[in-house]
Amino acid sequence: MTAIVVPGNEVRVDGVWQISGACLALVREAERLAPDADVVVFTGWSRGGEPSEAEQMRDAWQGPDVELVVEPSASVTAENAARTLPLLVSRGVRRALVLCSPWHRHRTRFFFSRLYAIGGVEAEVRAVPGARGVRELGHELMALPLARRQLSSAKAELARRGFGA
Repeated sequence: MTAIVVPGNEVRVDGVWQISGACLALVREAERLAPDADVVVFTGWSRGGEPSEAEQMRDAWQGPDVELVVEPSASVTAENAARTLPLLVSRGVRRALVLCSPWHRHRTRFFFSRLYAIGGVEAEVRAVPGARGVRELGHELMALPLARRQLSSAKAELARRGFGA
């Protein structure tokens, strides 16, 4: 079985948190690729009581009739990987295509390849053309020093759920 995994990204517009245009581009790419997948998993949290990024992505879905799964609690990339892995394993998924923005591909690969391997799921990361502005680059550079600690935390979370680390 194969899956498409789409981590969320949000922006604040008129005081409301909503998925970004780059995130919507990921949903559109997942729609295009969905005929080759058994399940599509959306992952991302909610700030301030609005629908989660995952729920907003599911609600924006205009693709074919495939199983859509919502993981609404992950707030960082390491959590996206750790919290979607059990959803994939329980469905017998052995291969996952993880979609992300171009600037985000290195951290996405860092987390998903390591964490999915714990559950025996092969992760392929694909960058979808989108925003490549200074703001996005700045976010990625600021997040780099936290990566090792977030990876350790995600591995511990998986171990608590019965996945060997």
